[in-house]
Amino acid sequence: MYAKVIVDITNEKLDKVFEYSIPSGLEGVLKVGSEVVIPFGKGNRRTNGYVVEISDACEYDCEKVKEILQIAEKKVAIEGKMVALAAWMKEYYGGTMIQALKTVLPIKKEENAKIRRYVRLLLDEEAGRAKLSEYLDKKNQKARARVLAALLDNGVLEYGFVIKKLSVTKTVLSAMEEQGVLRVESEQVLRNPVRKCEQMRKELSYTGEQQHAIDVFREDYAKGIRKTYLLYGVTGSGKTEVYMEMIARVMEEGRQAIVLIPEIALTYQTVMRFYRRFGDRISILNSRMSNGERYDQMMRAKAGEIDVMIGPRSALFTPFPNLGLIVIDEEHEPTYKSEQVPRYHARETAIFRAELEGASVVLGSATPSLESFYRSQTGPDGEKPQYELLILRNRSRRQNLPEVHVVDLREELKKGNRSILSGRLHELMEERLLKKQQVMLFLNRRGYAGFLSCRACGYVVKCPHCDVSLTAHRNGKLVCHYCGYEEPEVSVCPSCGSKHIGGFRAGTQQIEELVKKEFPAARVLRMDMDTTKEKDGHEKILEQFANEEADVLVGTQMIVKGHDFPNVTLVGILAADMSLYADDYRAGERTFQLLTQAAGRAGRGSEKGEVVIQTYSPEHYAIETAARQDYESFYAEEISYRKVMGYPPAAHLAAILLTGKEEDFLSTAADYLKRYAERINRQQAVIIGPASPSVGKVKDVYRRVIYFKHAEYDVLIEMKDRLEQYIEINPGFRNIRIQFDFDPMRIF
Repeated sequence: MYAKVIVDITNEKLDKVFEYSIPSGLEGVLKVGSEVVIPFGKGNRRTNGYVVEISDACEYDCEKVKEILQIAEKKVAIEGKMVALAAWMKEYYGGTMIQALKTVLPIKKEENAKIRRYVRLLLDEEAGRAKLSEYLDKKNQKARARVLAALLDNGVLEYGFVIKKLSVTKTVLSAMEEQGVLRVESEQVLRNPVRKCEQMRKELSYTGEQQHAIDVFREDYAKGIRKTYLLYGVTGSGKTEVYMEMIARVMEEGRQAIVLIPEIALTYQTVMRFYRRFGDRISILNSRMSNGERYDQMMRAKAGEIDVMIGPRSALFTPFPNLGLIVIDEEHEPTYKSEQVPRYHARETAIFRAELEGASVVLGSATPSLESFYRSQTGPDGEKPQYELLILRNRSRRQNLPEVHVVDLREELKKGNRSILSGRLHELMEERLLKKQQVMLFLNRRGYAGFLSCRACGYVVKCPHCDVSLTAHRNGKLVCHYCGYEEPEVSVCPSCGSKHIGGFRAGTQQIEELVKKEFPAARVLRMDMDTTKEKDGHEKILEQFANEEADVLVGTQMIVKGHDFPNVTLVGILAADMSLYADDYRAGERTFQLLTQAAGRAGRGSEKGEVVIQTYSPEHYAIETAARQDYESFYAEEISYRKVMGYPPAAHLAAILLTGKEEDFLSTAADYLKRYAERINRQQAVIIGPASPSVGKVKDVYRRVIYFKHAEYDVLIEMKDRLEQYIEINPGFRNIRIQFDFDPMRIF
């Protein structure tokens, strides 16, 4: 038996593993993630490493392979668990072990480290005073005397203070260090990115539903039961308060918690709420932080300086020594799926990490992903559900859900209104602004790139084979990005004959300008990718709006997730159809989620909330159920569609993305790969493609995609393993890049 071992897992240039033979006494004992002692280098110095793969065969010169000496004599380190997690990710999602390790391990980058230097006195009071007298008696010792006198008063001084304020040179300090008078010390400063605020621990009164969810978790935890919970609660039902009670229970046992949030825009309000409860025991990660700042937070967690880490999916790999709980807020969000290899999903990866750590997982959402709700209803082979469902049907402060008005934009067009704002929305905005209440205008841009719809009748041009919209390409063709079907682009609606057919053109900037024109006295803020580019851009805009320094907030989906503004009494949803007809089987689900989340921002304070949904498809079940805030009815309709079409979660979908610089060569390679997949397809998986994805070429690199569908995930994993072997031994694939993606959150 042989093991591949990685030695330095904190090195940025992590790119090589070494092969060792496994002694007979350790066969069956060693596993991936085990920390071992090995002979390393020409001198065979003893060092520690981590097993990343075990196999029967030796890949290199077997006679020269050294033998593992022993298993490291200590309890399993957090690094070992993370290596085991990386090995699981490699197998479950594809890619290489090195790619997986670089994803899960905090790689140290020395150039980003912040170092603080001190000067420390080594002499006691009596010896120090005697030495000071000696310096003062000599002509050229005045600088040394200044340093020693200051140290006798303080004991330790900052290095920069000594050099600048006491006007001494490094040579002086070196000479005093040689005499044993002082020592120059260095330490790495672990930066804290959390802005301090007042810590308040007010007593909360929970609703019966909240208390039930808290009690179920606490009772299970006390019994040593670790499971995955789905906390399904309407917008404003107090899910965050429930999370914090669960975290407090975990902290009582000296364990730590990770809280995942989907968007950097959510960090500000979330962190403030957690800080008021847990104070300095929390920290954050986000993409706006430098590599050094991110590394510092990982090291603070490992050193036990914090108990709660809040951040996007990368925070899942925080090296807590005794992890007890992982919370995934807004668990339905597609940002929890990585777009880099390995293309892992934070939900499944969190559940596996929790198994390694003996921890629990809580998934929370007002609009759960179909995958999570499906698993809360059913289990494999008729067993009990995989997730325990906890439901919060009422808002925590007993407010009513907002009143929702659905505006048919086809009727607006008939009335001659071609404005982005419907008559109803305009009227309600005037009313709210007069009352000094706030308004949010959400532009649903997700999925806007390319589908054609008729403004007169609402017709959308769809694929006859895949039940997704066709996408307009620049060559005048409408193309399906699942099966490759195409037809000529139309200029007249095939359904009603209207010439008002095309794509959506308006953006947030145009809406901002329109609002300022229609309501000159209104203070308007815009929040999108352009206005949040700078560091803390999200925080500044949200803080302004929270402080009521603006009347109207215009933005994309980043404004409608998780924010709590009590003075917002009106939400306008513009272009609700944009995500409804994207070329994606998840389009209905994403539309329902976005509309429900957006509607949930209204009426969270003492005043009644209202919502206006503007749409060309008011009769679509995603629109109707979102207007009623009726998740269960939406789920029943959508899961029926998924079962008929064989889409997740009723079945599983694997995508293979091939990219290369020569289009003909890439097409040939994709055809070869499909033919081989058909030969090994013993379990009758459905194979679709190869087809050109939504973007067929990027920077002169062409793209092709092949899809597999099957009810069993393991069947797709087996096909992936066989295809990887075929790719490895076939030199024709070396000039193209091939990536696997399982149950993708978006279509390539």
